[in-house]
Amino acid sequence: MRFVAISDTHGKHNFELPEGDVLLHAGDVSSRGSKTEVQRFLDWFAGLDYAYKIFIAGNHDFFFEEASTADIHTMIPPEIIYLNDSGVEIAGIHIWGSPIQPWFYDWAFNRQRGPAIQKHWDLIPANSDIIITHGPVFGIHDRTVSGLPVGCEDLLPVIQRIKPKVHLCGHIHEAYGSRQVGETLYLNASILDVRYTIANPPIVFDVDAIT
Repeated sequence: MRFVAISDTHGKHNFELPEGDVLLHAGDVSSRGSKTEVQRFLDWFAGLDYAYKIFIAGNHDFFFEEASTADIHTMIPPEIIYLNDSGVEIAGIHIWGSPIQPWFYDWAFNRQRGPAIQKHWDLIPANSDIIITHGPVFGIHDRTVSGLPVGCEDLLPVIQRIKPKVHLCGHIHEAYGSRQVGETLYLNASILDVRYTIANPPIVFDVDAIT
């Protein structure tokens, strides 16, 4: 199956998307997390021509942290899959998504490093083929414009143990790119750069369906 990965669009949708079977969005669908912004994103996302459209929230997406589960699911149309410490199986491929990130100013989905964030990573199934988190692991696609690595030290050993085919993130716009480490392809698919300008193309990858 062909996957198209994007992240950190922050309400900007005027960029080209390549063909594929599954569209993945790794969070920060909005700029300030308002319900209006989220609805605008959902309208755009639902209309895209992919068999499956999957997204997680990011640290800008306050609506998904503050609204009730019922209100969130009422807004999301049936053609969109929203993951929040949850997973979905498509053609035998197991996909897990989480918006949680190490504490970052006063944004959404913050958790303190250590036990508080580890309990979220402990939920990730061992058979995950694709893991989507908004933030990166420590040391891979996590350097800020000042060169400081800010990824999650607690998530890294979990990814190394599970060995998914793909770990997809965003969050650090300036760390866009792909890197193969062992059995896992690490992707930072941030579409916007550090100035919040559309700068990076979607990332395409293939994972064989399991029948």
